Amino acid sequence: MQETSSVNSPGATDIYSERVLVLDFGSQYAQLIARRVREQNVYCEIVRHDITAERIAELAPRGIILSGGPSSVYEPDAPKCDPGIFDLDIPVLGICYGMQLMCERFGGNVRNASAREYGHAHIKITDPTDLLAGLPDETDVWMSHGDQVEQISGLFRPLASTRTCPVAAMRHVERKQFGIQFHPEVTHTPLGSQILRNFVISVCGCEGTWKLGDFARETIARIREEVGTARVICGLSGGVDSSVVAALLYRAIGDQLSCILVDNGLLRKDEEAAVIAEFSSHFKTDLHVVNARERFLKKLEGISDPQEKRKCIGYEFIECFKEEASKIENAKYLAQGTLYPDVIESGAAVDGPAAVIKLHHNVGGLPAELGFDLVEPLRDLFKDEVRKLGIELGLPEDIVWRHPFPGPGLAVRCLGEVTEEKLAILREADAIVVNEIKSAGLYRQTSQTFAVLLPVQSVGVMGDARTYDNAVCVRCVDTDDFMTATWSDLPYEVLARISTRIINEVKGVNRVCYDISTKPPATIEWE
Repeated sequence: MQETSSVNSPGATDIYSERVLVLDFGSQYAQLIARRVREQNVYCEIVRHDITAERIAELAPRGIILSGGPSSVYEPDAPKCDPGIFDLDIPVLGICYGMQLMCERFGGNVRNASAREYGHAHIKITDPTDLLAGLPDETDVWMSHGDQVEQISGLFRPLASTRTCPVAAMRHVERKQFGIQFHPEVTHTPLGSQILRNFVISVCGCEGTWKLGDFARETIARIREEVGTARVICGLSGGVDSSVVAALLYRAIGDQLSCILVDNGLLRKDEEAAVIAEFSSHFKTDLHVVNARERFLKKLEGISDPQEKRKCIGYEFIECFKEEASKIENAKYLAQGTLYPDVIESGAAVDGPAAVIKLHHNVGGLPAELGFDLVEPLRDLFKDEVRKLGIELGLPEDIVWRHPFPGPGLAVRCLGEVTEEKLAILREADAIVVNEIKSAGLYRQTSQTFAVLLPVQSVGVMGDARTYDNAVCVRCVDTDDFMTATWSDLPYEVLARISTRIINEVKGVNRVCYDISTKPPATIEWE
């Protein structure tokens, strides 16, 4: 594999020495705040809102950010932070609800706003220092609040205002404690990154030690120390997460790595061959390919319910993996592509939010009876950081920028019962969609692109013959975090080429639709 100087050069620093904590009060943007801070090369992690001041002192962060949230600070059961946090001599930035919480703590007044602000707003800056340094006198921001600060105590002074919000930003007159009513973390606040940079670099004094080349070096060294001479098994899917995990492991332990690819018959067109080719050229290691197509399709016979399909596929995958893993001698560890959002959303982080948003298939690994210890080298990273790390490790761009593919594969894009005939139609249609998006130069601009085979037949006319064939829906979305998404505004000529090619080239399809639903209320996948 190609060596990259940033990963292999000496002189790594302690990348966790500078950290900023985000106290999560239920904000939909908490992960986005952490990602935006990391873009400033400062390590940031999310912790629960009621973490004690003593625990924060132990963690010794350079700064604290209080997130937004859906509650009102004056409600009896509103989430609060430990008030001792404000006495730690650590800079604090309150965002939206976090600002209101800070204001109330120091004797200010928060009320339900007579004119609520949701969407774009225009602020006027009255004090362009520290937090707002370098910003113009007036700028656009993104508001999302029904409550607002009505009056601040004498310990604070206002920094900015809008037409209906007299205190859009504030700061403590003596301490490095700031509050902003708007959301700097969203792209709708054009200069939001500058505000966060001002906080973590200028106010908190961070120098920017969070660098993925250093992360790779530290992770490789840690894997070597932990694994020793044992063998590690890594499940491959061809996606970016498992590819980067394999790359790190290969750098760390070389031929002690065994990779398993389970072909469940639900992969995209030519995917098995592509994965084998990719990993034969980049990883000269022990690759096991399990052909389980008939086995999976047999298990899926007669199943139409999406959840039942997922359960069936998950169970059968575990059985296949167990059987193949048992053939590998001296295997002690199982490597997985668990990411930081998986850890947070599953409630698995030590100091993270306690509520489990979802049970994630990655966190905690495959069943305990497999008998492996887990290696999760990416559990501190967001998806965009994984992609950057892949580039650092020398992976080709077609792997690094590959669009996400669901664990159950084409089964959740083939609505209703899954059959070999339906999968063949879907594979061809999906390949055309992706090919046309790439040909138009839109693959990197879009976040996820695929075809869905609908359980619908419709009347058509092809040549002089009447047809009654399948309908295919094209799904293409744009998103930063996959928690929310908008449909991609594709040029009509691209949509026309996709439709024409699918109908002409894929036997059994006579109608193509385009999904223009956002998430929420729809999900990205159809099942």
